Amino acid sequence: MNTKTIVVLKGDQTGQELLDEGLRVLDPNVIGVDLNFKFFDLSIENRRATNNQVVYEAARAMKRTGFGLKAATITPEDPDDVGSPNAILRKEIDGKVIIRTGRRIPGVRPVAGAYYPISTIRMAVGDAYGAKEWREGEGLDEVAYRTEKIDRKTCRAVAEFAFRHAKKTNAKVFGGPKYTVSPIYEGMLKEEMDEASKRYPEVRYDPQLIDATYALLLNSTGEPLVIPALNRDGDCLSDMVLQLFGSIAGSESILLSFDDHFNPNVVMAEAPHGTAPSLFGKNIANPMAMILAGASLLTYMDDKRAHAASRAIYESTVEAVREGVRTADLNGSATTTQFTDEVIRKVQTKLEVWMTLQGL
Repeated sequence: MNTKTIVVLKGDQTGQELLDEGLRVLDPNVIGVDLNFKFFDLSIENRRATNNQVVYEAARAMKRTGFGLKAATITPEDPDDVGSPNAILRKEIDGKVIIRTGRRIPGVRPVAGAYYPISTIRMAVGDAYGAKEWREGEGLDEVAYRTEKIDRKTCRAVAEFAFRHAKKTNAKVFGGPKYTVSPIYEGMLKEEMDEASKRYPEVRYDPQLIDATYALLLNSTGEPLVIPALNRDGDCLSDMVLQLFGSIAGSESILLSFDDHFNPNVVMAEAPHGTAPSLFGKNIANPMAMILAGASLLTYMDDKRAHAASRAIYESTVEAVREGVRTADLNGSATTTQFTDEVIRKVQTKLEVWMTLQGL
C-alpha cells in the first residue's frame, strides 16, 4: 500500500480534545496501516490571525491528498468575524454531499422504531446557506427577503449517491423535498431522485414530502433507510435522526466531493456535534463520533488492510459500549481516554487475530 496522507484540521475546545482521541486510534502502530498526517490549525485564534487563509490552505491540501479529518470549530456570532470554516471548506473542495448515518448504540433505547440504520444524504451547498438576504421598509411594514438557489449538478450528486448507498446497504430510498409546494425549486431534487430510481431499478424507492418524512420516521417499521435532502432540510433531519438512536455523538459525518462520474475524490470526516465548551478539559466527552470519523476515511482507501482496520474500529467501538464502557452521556462512568483505551485494545486484538487467520 502506498502511504496515504490525511489532512488533519485542528479545532477548538472539546472538538480538539476528541480529535486527539481519534488520532490515537488511527496511529499506524495501532491499526497497521501506513498513514501520514499533515496538520493545519483551524482554531479560532489562528483563523483570525491568518484571516482564514489557513482554511484555504487546508482545503487545497485535501484536494491533493483526497482525505481530511476535522475537529469541531467555533463559529463566532459576530458577522464581521472569521465565520465558520465549514462553508469555505465545502466550497473550495467542491463538496456536494454530507452523509450521516444513525445506527443502534447497544444499551441505549432508541426512539420509536429506530432499530435499523438511517442515512441522511444532505446537499452540502446552496439552498438556505449562503443565500442573499435583505430587508426593506420600517416598523411593522418591514419585510425580510432571502434569495436561495440550488443547481442541477448538486441535486444529481445527492440523488446518485443516495441510490448507490442504498444499493450497497440494502436500504430503501425514502423521503424527499416538498416538491408539491415548490415544483420549480425543490422539484429539481425530486426530478433527479426519480431519474436515479430508473437507473437503479433494483433499489426500493418510496418518495415522501419532507413533513411526511419526519412524521413517518417516528412510526418506522424498522428497515434501513436512505433519505436524500436539501441542505436546510438535511441539516435538521440528520440531527433528529441521530437523536432517534440516543445520541448525536454516536455517528460520524462525512463530506464528499465527486469526479465527473460521481465517484468520491475528496472525503472529509468529522463528528456531527460542536465544540461542547461545558465539557472542555474535563475528560468526560464521548469520543465515539470522532473515532468513527477516522474509521470512515479508511473505507475510502483502496487497500484491504485499511478496510480491515476500519471494520475493526467500527466493531470495537460498538463492542466497548455494549460491554458497559460508556461515557456519561450514555449513562456510563468511563472517561474520554478510558473509552479510547478500550477501543484501541480491542482493535489491536481483532487485527492480530485476523492477520493470523486471514494473512492480512
